[in-house]
Amino acid sequence: MAPQARLAIYKACWEDGCYDTGTVAAMEQTIVAMEQTFADSIEIISISIGSPETPFTDDNRAIAAFRAIEKGVFFSALVGNDEPYPSSLGNVAPYITTVGASNINRDFPASVVLGNQEMYRGTSTYSRLDDTTLQWSLPLVYVSTNTSTSYCVPGSLDPKLVKDKIMVGDQIMSYKEVAREGGAGKIGANDERYGSEQCITNPNILSAISVSLTTREKIKDYIKRTGNNATATMNLKGLMVVRKETTAPIVASFSSRGPSEAYRQILRLDMISPGLNILEAYAGEFPYNILSGTSMSCPHVSGIATLIKAIHPTWSPAAIKSVLMTSPYVTNNADQPIKDSNTIK
Repeated sequence: MAPQARLAIYKACWEDGCYDTGTVAAMEQTIVAMEQTFADSIEIISISIGSPETPFTDDNRAIAAFRAIEKGVFFSALVGNDEPYPSSLGNVAPYITTVGASNINRDFPASVVLGNQEMYRGTSTYSRLDDTTLQWSLPLVYVSTNTSTSYCVPGSLDPKLVKDKIMVGDQIMSYKEVAREGGAGKIGANDERYGSEQCITNPNILSAISVSLTTREKIKDYIKRTGNNATATMNLKGLMVVRKETTAPIVASFSSRGPSEAYRQILRLDMISPGLNILEAYAGEFPYNILSGTSMSCPHVSGIATLIKAIHPTWSPAAIKSVLMTSPYVTNNADQPIKDSNTIK
C-alpha cells in the first residue's frame, strides 16, 4: 500500500500465542524508540492481533494505544474473525481505527464440470496446469464430516476410497492427506458459518478447487443421484484476473460485527478493506502465501494512513482517521449498497 514506507518490526507474539504482556511491551517499545533521537521515528502502528472485548479500564492494549495516540501515532487494529455474530468484535476503543474485511474483484478462477455437464465456478491457486488430472473426467466421491475420514491426521483417509479420485469434502479434509493417499484432486468448501456465496481460497499442493457452500451442496446432490458413476473434470486457470462480474466489496462472513458488548453506544467497526484471498509476504516455508482474515485487511488501512501522513505530516491521528472514515466508497462496483456475504442472494 505504501511501498516506500520504512518498516520497524517489533515482536509481540510467540509460539504459544499473542498475549497482552508481549503486545503491550512491543507497543511501549515503539514509544520509547520515538523518545530516543537515535531510534525509530514511529508514525503508524498496525496491529493484526485480536482479543475478546474488555472494558477500557481493564484493557491493557487499549491503554497502551491511547498513550501512543497521545504521542501523535496513528493506531490501526483488526476487528477480529469471530464470525458473523453481533457484538463479536475486539479493539473497540473509539480512538483506535478498527478494520473489518471484504472481498475484492480479483480472483483465482477455476471451475468444475460434472458428468452431467453442469459447470460450477470456484477458485484455485494450483499452478501446475500440465497436471494430467486436469485433462479428463475422473470419479467423484464425497466424504462426510460425520466420519473419521474427514480428519487431517495421517492415515485418516482410506486409500481405496481416495486413489485416482476427486474428493468432495469440507476444508477440514487435509489436502496433504488426499495427496498422500493418491487422490487425484479435491473440491473443498466453506461450512455454514462462512456464508453461502463466499469462497475462501487455500494454497493448493494438488489439483484442488474451493467452492461456495451452495455449490458444494449441488455437487453433493449430483453424487447422491449418480452414485458410483459420478465424475467431474477440473478446469484451473492458474492466473489471477479482475472479474467484472464479481461483486465487490462484500463484507466477508468471518469479519466480526458490532456493536460493542461493553459499550452499546459504540457501533463499530470503522471501515472494511480487502481481507479475502490476499497474496502477501509470508514468514513461513514459502516467501508468499494466500491468506484471508481481518489480519490482512488492517494493513491495507495502515498503508493508506501512511500515505496520508506523508502528504500531511502535521495531521493528528484523529484527522487521519476522520479522512479514512469519511472518504471510502459506500457502494460496490455495481453502484449498489455494500452487502454482507451471509445475506447476499
